Amino acid sequence: MRPQEKSRQAGQTRSRHLRLLVLSLTTLIAISFLSRLPAWSLLELRSFDYLSTVDDPRPPPGGPVIVAIDEPSLADINAQWPWPRSLHAELISQLRAAGARVIGFDIIMAEPSNPDNDAAITKAVGPDTVLAGDETLIETPQASQLIRATPLPQLTEAGAVTGIASVELSGDGTFRRIPGYEDGFAAMLTKVAGVAPETLPAGRLIQSFGPARSYLTVSYYQALDPQHLLPPDYFKDRVVLVGLSLQNAPAIDKGGVDAFATPYTVHTGKLVSGVEIQATIYDNIRSGLSIAEARLPTVAACILVSVLLAATTVWRATGWLTIVTSAAALLAFAAVSAAGMRLAHLFVSPLGPTVAYISVVFGQAAFDFAEERRNKRQITRAFAQYISPDLVKRLSNDPSQLKLGGERRTLSVLFSDVRGFTTIAETLKDDPEQLTGLINRLLTPLSDVVMDHGGTIDKYMGDCIMAFWNAPLDDPEHALHAVKASLSMQAAISNLNRELEREAAARGGKPHVLKMGVGINTGECIVGNMGSTRRFDYSCLGDSVNLASRLEGASKNYGVALLLGEETARLVAGTYTVVELDRIIVKGRTVPSPVYTVVHKAEAEALAAHQAFIAAKYAGTLAPSDPAFDRLAADMPELAGYYVIVREALVESGEE
Repeated sequence: MRPQEKSRQAGQTRSRHLRLLVLSLTTLIAISFLSRLPAWSLLELRSFDYLSTVDDPRPPPGGPVIVAIDEPSLADINAQWPWPRSLHAELISQLRAAGARVIGFDIIMAEPSNPDNDAAITKAVGPDTVLAGDETLIETPQASQLIRATPLPQLTEAGAVTGIASVELSGDGTFRRIPGYEDGFAAMLTKVAGVAPETLPAGRLIQSFGPARSYLTVSYYQALDPQHLLPPDYFKDRVVLVGLSLQNAPAIDKGGVDAFATPYTVHTGKLVSGVEIQATIYDNIRSGLSIAEARLPTVAACILVSVLLAATTVWRATGWLTIVTSAAALLAFAAVSAAGMRLAHLFVSPLGPTVAYISVVFGQAAFDFAEERRNKRQITRAFAQYISPDLVKRLSNDPSQLKLGGERRTLSVLFSDVRGFTTIAETLKDDPEQLTGLINRLLTPLSDVVMDHGGTIDKYMGDCIMAFWNAPLDDPEHALHAVKASLSMQAAISNLNRELEREAAARGGKPHVLKMGVGINTGECIVGNMGSTRRFDYSCLGDSVNLASRLEGASKNYGVALLLGEETARLVAGTYTVVELDRIIVKGRTVPSPVYTVVHKAEAEALAAHQAFIAAKYAGTLAPSDPAFDRLAADMPELAGYYVIVREALVESGEE
């Protein structure tokens, strides 16, 4: 690679890396601001919902048993709700007799009822009983008032323990955190059961254990007669919670009595009963399964690592591999976050790292795409006037096939020129519009022929066209395509002449007959964008180009329309019949160069005779009276003019 090309690429790389650095810093700053929005926190919590439940955890062994006040119980007991407290007293007696360790009622008994029923429940409760209370914050324009509802005083005096069953919901109405009450319902259950931790993990995230009815559950009416309706020792040494728990969990869009959305609601769309919520809180406290949220420094470090990883991913380039790598990285963020919850009980939201990674990767991909589109537009504009649309499309789709700034390549170069066009221009000097129209009518079909054969038009020089093959795109058969194009150009000239004859006959004038000479040479050249920094052309230079130009000029001296260089003739000899005409020394060269032309109809004997004729010509043994002139002119009429020119040259030489 040339130093200029290396310098240009190095500059582009530096510019790309600088842009990537700015994008990374911008992403860090933007996420820092976004993370302060309430909506961002809710999105992080929603990611917690999915990740904390993706492996569908179940309640830990030895957890609470739920006695559900459900539809079967309502039907069996056949009493209006709320049931008489004497019925709850009977339940306490049955559970205690069945060996229950702790009995918790997620039912608030703050108001007096029938005195006999209140007396029955007072007699039944004891230190092994936890009764639910409630705490409500009422806000008005004038003031905020905290109201706490607790069980009847006689119940607590009888030994029952009060536990506040209120829960805190996130902004989206989902239960996710351990309540911050020191005397919370689940916290008091752990104390009575003798499994209370040293400190209450208030505010930590809850680990949910399945959808509704995931806990071991029996109906209320079954618990009233456990000896006959339940297996032996069903309640022995267990914590038993009593509360509303509908058999068919209510849907989230319909709401429900004492039912809440939990992280599992994102999967099921169902609410979970309050008594199951209390069982979940109890197990989280008892087994130490609650999940802490990562602090700001940890989150910031994870986002920084994500940005660095993203920058590394797109450091060199973006492509289909970027998509694969990005998908793997995003899955890794989620997996690491889930593993952190399971192994360390720490939640590091994958939202920040994910958004950071996507912003950097796809932001850089967007820049690269825009840069690629800009390069394609530049290439299209630069080459649309030189080569065919198909080649422009190929080149814009794969710019790597183009090396701007010049490279060494083997090209087949064509020069074409209209014979006697100066005379035609002289006759039309008073009618410039007709002259311009004639040039356009001439160059348009000739240019179309070049492009249709995959050639690149270098430039127009009046009525002359310079074109080449095998650049900017590779063309293994460049010489053959150049020769085919030259023959098609001759056919296009013939068609134009017939049109000019018809037009001249219609106006009663004399037509301008156009004849064209073509020179084609194949050899090594320098090709690329050449010119100034403000204006340049895609062109080629070299000795081979000069020889092609000389061949075009020399073609009229041999009475043929096409003159080929030696390498071109060799490359097309398998397709066309190529015959040698002479060895010439062109300006700037000291070594004679053989020149050839193409003939369409020639017998093998005639070709052999022509070869002998050329050998005699080189040996200087030809004479104007040699019968080979007339015989070859008859056998190969395409070269009749050539034989006449050679004979006349011999005659003139003899006269000298």
